[in-house]
Amino acid sequence: MRTALAQISSTADPRANLELAAAEIAAAAAAGARLLVLPEATMCRFGVPLAPVAEPRDGPWAGELERLADEAGITVVAGAFTPGEGGRVRNTLLVRGAGVRASYDKVHLYDAFGFAESDTVEPGREPVVVDVDGVGVGLATCYDVRFPGLFTALAERGASVVVVAASWGAGPGKVEQWDLLTRARALDSTCFVLACGQADPGEPSEAPLGVGASRVVDPLGAVVAQLGPEPGRLVVDLDPAAVQRARAVLPVLANRRL
Repeated sequence: MRTALAQISSTADPRANLELAAAEIAAAAAAGARLLVLPEATMCRFGVPLAPVAEPRDGPWAGELERLADEAGITVVAGAFTPGEGGRVRNTLLVRGAGVRASYDKVHLYDAFGFAESDTVEPGREPVVVDVDGVGVGLATCYDVRFPGLFTALAERGASVVVVAASWGAGPGKVEQWDLLTRARALDSTCFVLACGQADPGEPSEAPLGVGASRVVDPLGAVVAQLGPEPGRLVVDLDPAAVQRARAVLPVLANRRL
């Protein structure tokens, strides 16, 4: 399966961000990709009030994303914000296009390093796996990558690929942690990990706006391809049989006791 990752830098304008997404969808389709991953907060960057931009899963922003994906004939994963309870929103990954229509609400909220995502975001509750061309694709968002149980749960539900869409917070050692965690989660689940983050905006911020470093990691934890901090694209062919080979030699899922 040919996959694409688009490391963009979202703005505070959802309409402008749709234009960014449209360009990346066109580029991925032209490259022959069947799955395109855009970052967390593609709809609107962090650091601004989120409730005013949140829309239903079948709202106009999601609808236009779906139209673009369907016209291109590929499945797109993109980070958005949907209405939650009590004035909060949900940090939602929309999965649209080529016969796939699903969503995932971020389970683990980023209440760490002095940031309190739970002040404005309501957590999700359920792992989600979708089928893309017969391949199980699990969904995770940013801080989720620190929780190995989610990744093993996704593998047990049929995932051989896990998407991690992120807007990773900057700070001392944070890029090194991103590298370690994405590789560890691939090993925990013996899945390919497609980790797509927001590009580094090049300005200091208390909000997690991104550090770049998007990458594809294979089921044995090796980095297949990666980007630096600036906006960019990756196109990588995944061999689903590599997952079965990894699980034959490293049967951590079968060997689990707890």
